[in-house]
Order: sequence, then C-alpha cells, then structure tokens
Amino acid sequence: MATAKQLDDITECSICTEVYTDPRVLSCGHTYCLKCIEAWSKDKQPGDELACPLCRKQFTLPSNGVSELPKNFFVNNFLQMRELSSVESKTSPCEVCSGGEVASVYCVECQQKLCQACGGHHKKIKTTASHEMIRLGEEVDVEALSDKLPSSKCSKHTGDREFTAWNVK
Repeated sequence: MATAKQLDDITECSICTEVYTDPRVLSCGHTYCLKCIEAWSKDKQPGDELACPLCRKQFTLPSNGVSELPKNFFVNNFLQMRELSSVESKTSPCEVCSGGEVASVYCVECQQKLCQACGGHHKKIKTTASHEMIRLGEEVDVEALSDKLPSSKCSKHTGDREFTAWNVK
C-alpha cells in the first residue's frame, strides 16, 4: 500500500503540480484537475478531438464540455487518505458543531471530522452507530486507512463493480 510520499505523488496533478481539485480521468487513464483540463481544452468545442497532455492519446470532448468527463473516485479515496494522514487534520475544527472544538475523530461514512462530543453523539444515534470512525491526532496507518474507506463507486452506477481508471470507456 501507499506510503505518505507515494500518496503525495498519486494525488498531484501533472499539469498544475498541485493536489488535485475535482480529479477527472481521460479515456487513456490519466487524471487531471477539472480546472486544468478545462484550461487545456479552452479553444476546443464539444465533439472535438484533443490529445492527453501526457501520453498524447486522442479523446473526444463530451457534449457538455470537460465537466462531463468521469470523476476519478479512486483518486478521491487517495485524496481522503492524504488529508487524514496530514498534520493539518490533527488540528482541524469539528465539521458538525459550531463550538470551535478541535476534531478528534473522522467518520468514514459521513466523511466528516468530529470533536469528542459530536463523535460520542454520532455513536449513540441509531442510524450512525455502526459508522467506522478513525481517531485523529495519532500516527495514521495509510494501509489500514485504505481498508476503512468506502469502495470507490460512481453515483450513477450502483452495482457491485468498483470504478477504476482502467474500466473507463
């Protein structure tokens, strides 16, 4: 499984060299930030052919533009792992209450950081009691974290098949 350094490499756009924002995957399997691929294709119209910035394989711009390119859910999971394993996540505020408390746990299903009080309430509510929680502020094992994250599935396809960049048509 990925180390922290490998997570940095996996979660970096090769166009802007920053952490991905809204990662989109091309038919060749390469992933870019939505804003980067929009800038790359700014002179093109839907239906036009465009070359991948890395491998130069041609792809067709979707009818509603690059925003219609598939999201890379696999990379999104790595983005979550990167954030949760970073130092900043250990001092993040609670995303549920407005008390300004520091988050102490992360709910994998809700994808929210919670303070100790909100985390306790979260575990007592019937609908969220079974949610997987990850304790923040400790050394985060990237491999264990990967096992706890939900599978990468697209909201349009609810079957059991997991999304990967390799099964994009």
